[in-house]
Amino acid sequence: MSETAAPARGAADKSGDANRWKALVFIALAQLMVVLDATIVNIALPSAQTDLGISDGNRQWVVTAYALAFGGLLLFGGRLADLWGRKRAFVTGLTGFALASALGGAATSGAMMFGARALQGVFGALLAPAALSLLAVMFTDAKERAKAFGIYGAIAGGGGAVGFILGGVLTEYLDWRWTFFVNIPFAIVAALGAYFVIREPEGSRNRSPLDIPGVVLSTLGLVSLVYGFTRAESDGWSDAFTVSLFVASAVLLLAFVVTEARVKAPLLPLRVVTDRNRGGIYLSLGIAIIAMFGTFLFLTYYLQVVKGFTPIQTGLAFMPMVVGMMVGSTQIGTRLMTRLPARMLMAPGFVVAAVGMLLMTGLEIGSSYASTILPAMLLLGLGMGTAFMPAMSLATLGVEPRDAGVASAMVNTSQQVGGAIGTALLNTIAASATTGYIADHIVGAGSKSQQQLVQLQGMVHGYTAAIWFAVGMLLLAAVIVSVFVNAGRPGAHVVTTGPGAGTGQDDELPIPVIAH
Repeated sequence: MSETAAPARGAADKSGDANRWKALVFIALAQLMVVLDATIVNIALPSAQTDLGISDGNRQWVVTAYALAFGGLLLFGGRLADLWGRKRAFVTGLTGFALASALGGAATSGAMMFGARALQGVFGALLAPAALSLLAVMFTDAKERAKAFGIYGAIAGGGGAVGFILGGVLTEYLDWRWTFFVNIPFAIVAALGAYFVIREPEGSRNRSPLDIPGVVLSTLGLVSLVYGFTRAESDGWSDAFTVSLFVASAVLLLAFVVTEARVKAPLLPLRVVTDRNRGGIYLSLGIAIIAMFGTFLFLTYYLQVVKGFTPIQTGLAFMPMVVGMMVGSTQIGTRLMTRLPARMLMAPGFVVAAVGMLLMTGLEIGSSYASTILPAMLLLGLGMGTAFMPAMSLATLGVEPRDAGVASAMVNTSQQVGGAIGTALLNTIAASATTGYIADHIVGAGSKSQQQLVQLQGMVHGYTAAIWFAVGMLLLAAVIVSVFVNAGRPGAHVVTTGPGAGTGQDDELPIPVIAH
């Protein structure tokens, strides 16, 4: 391929599918629905538990059933999108997600609710990678790609916080069931729009036979890993079953890697993850999500339990972070992505987010929202928005069209596993610090009110101890990006990294990038 071929292709893209910007609206809407669902249900969980008679021991399955199905089937969902066609997988995923949401909203028992959440996870695992891979194959011009991924990154990062607000409004003024029913109009509009508007590029499917051993090993390995962290949170890290889950996960995922290196048509071609840029993206995103998910949980409890905020007030308290993410993603990231290498946006973005997190380590019972939490939220959102946008784009940049689905699935997998680790690990750190603080200070507390005060102080102490760990995670993500991610700004050069690279059979990339 000559160096003049790439601009010609970019010109063709600009004059090609005129509906791609309309398609982005429906893809973004679907992504918003999936991200909202991750937090909106948490707000409604106490009300749903009471109505359906779910025990305290089983309530975790409302979250866990979704997490296991979604996290375990993401790679399979990405491969199906490559095989069936991303548009078909996208519409199918939306339809199934809407039906599962209707089932959850109409649930009359705990078992029915758990089944509905698992079904949501199954169809979410098909929908999420299809959405991201559609963007990857539809937007190939560097500047247009920057804008498209800026919008997508802002929604992916900020949608969870919006879920707190929407969940609070629906639960407080309507009924918890509407936190499920609200997905239905989202899904119908997105599915109809996608059906009539999206035009998937020709010749981008991967019609190789399905790698059944890879599907089984990856699904069981990821389910064991996610469930292991979920069990660790509730039963402790030394629990025998928890340890056995981690051992099983390690064995299964190792067997998966060995299998993928040997089979002719692997579920996850190792070329997708061994590329230093994509590998660095997957790893840094997963680590950053560890910090974010745990902090979301702590702030929710701090605002509601310690400060006495209502669910709606708590949701609104997260708005500065959403604004920061929108600005970081659509203004800073989009404007600079075509001018600077990705690491020059991602590493500083993670550092700015770490500074925001650092401000929250000073939380006390009497801390002011305006002076402590508000600036911390703004910095956290600004930094993560700036880092997420180039990460989403670079994770699928230079991937062969036939691998776009599994490459996109890896982005979601790193986030899902990171979320599971973050919730379990940071909760464990917080609980341990809280227990130690109360044990040291409860003796000197004479009255009942003093004892309650010590318990609240212990709770806040536990949160800040875990947030210190989150600061370290964000700085580690910045270091990983600086070391591994060395791609230049999009559009600078043309490289060949496909199967024909170095053999005289050059593969044309969706967007030219500087050589690794």
